[in-house]
Amino acid sequence: MPDSHTPVTRGRVRLARGASPWLLPTVATAALSLGRARRSGRAAALAVPATALAAGMLWFFRDPEREISEGRVISPADGVVQSVMPWKDGRTRVAIFMSPLNVHVNRAPLAGTITSVEHLPGGFVPAFNKESENNERVVWHFDTELGDIEMIQIAGAVARRIVPYVPSGTKVEQGERIGLIRFGSRVDLYLPEGVEVAVEVGQPTLAGVTRIDRD
Repeated sequence: MPDSHTPVTRGRVRLARGASPWLLPTVATAALSLGRARRSGRAAALAVPATALAAGMLWFFRDPEREISEGRVISPADGVVQSVMPWKDGRTRVAIFMSPLNVHVNRAPLAGTITSVEHLPGGFVPAFNKESENNERVVWHFDTELGDIEMIQIAGAVARRIVPYVPSGTKVEQGERIGLIRFGSRVDLYLPEGVEVAVEVGQPTLAGVTRIDRD
């Protein structure tokens, strides 16, 4: 089974759905300034940062194909495990911090039916901050073979828009794309009581690849 350091792309990288409001203006500005650079010093001066910004946006919103791993629960997000915390109701919360350099597309941790997708408004403090518990977020519930699984997408200081791809009532396969968080952010996954966690704090994860639970 591949781990977080194993190449998992299939040779094709597409752009994430929901990226266009950020991507199109930057690419258009870069193209316009490059086209006018020979005739205008001001356009030439703008062309370098505009092109760099457009290239950064293309990188930020990449959405590579993945070979989905086997396992009961797989990571919903690219990033680093920020905390593994027992919860009062017996569940275990695995928090994954996503930096602006990570892929921002999130995937279903298990196969099942989405029973709830709830958007909750809130603040925009950095996702690694404890106060981020009150940030804007989208709360997902999946009806799976392990019962109800809760996943929360949390916006960060830069990420101010969470874009769900699928509505409540949708049946999803494990590793299927379900949403996007623009730029850095956090994803919390709650494992049911009795499910042993296989990851540890500081461990890198890949959505659809890194296994979260242990047999």
